[in-house]
Amino acid sequence: MTLDDILASLFPDGSDIQIADTDVVGRATLPDGRPIHVLGITQGAPLGVDEAIALAGRVIEIVASGDRAPILLLVDSASQRMSKRDELLGLSEYLAHLAKALQLAEAEGHRTIGLLYGGSAAGAFIATALATSTLVALPSAQPAVMDLPSMARVTKLPIDVLKAKAETTSVFAPGLDNMVRTGGVHLVWDAGAPLAAQLAAALERPTCGDERNRLGAERGGRRKAAEIADRVVAIATNARPG
Repeated sequence: MTLDDILASLFPDGSDIQIADTDVVGRATLPDGRPIHVLGITQGAPLGVDEAIALAGRVIEIVASGDRAPILLLVDSASQRMSKRDELLGLSEYLAHLAKALQLAEAEGHRTIGLLYGGSAAGAFIATALATSTLVALPSAQPAVMDLPSMARVTKLPIDVLKAKAETTSVFAPGLDNMVRTGGVHLVWDAGAPLAAQLAAALERPTCGDERNRLGAERGGRRKAAEIADRVVAIATNARPG
């Protein structure tokens, strides 16, 4: 599906969404009449300091409006921009700022839904898609925390060894199926059905904090994360002065 197809299926009653270069920004109306903010990055663009600070600024403006309308974040990006300029300007801090802005929006009453319909990887994936409270994907999505050639460069392991590990260990492997098994992606939508109804269902889905560890345990992709996280919380709580 093209981005135009996705927007038409999400908002059959029309929307006021502008697409300028690789930025998506605007508002739409849900079938029940409620407003929703729409932001995003598209066309497989890398996420650098300029894009991250612009997206974070828009999220903060939405929070400042006080309308508590949900935010839909559309994601089709490359990884973070690998340039000397971005690194010298402190790209990691910009990405962290964007992720925290999205988490602030959720804390202030804006449901945040990420829709991954193309690619995304590394820091860009973490600061956008994974920073939303609920991440859904279309079957065309191609997420990766790190692709295998990059892993090979970092770990100094042969690519064949990494490919073999990726076949048995979801946390180690790129791709949508693996991201679903680890709990990173909550749901995969049906591209052949109207997306408006699937968005409405996602917005009605109750949230109880970050569910990714629990989902990863249930799906067999992250067997220990939830247990370890619960133990850390219990230890920290018991160590806290009365």
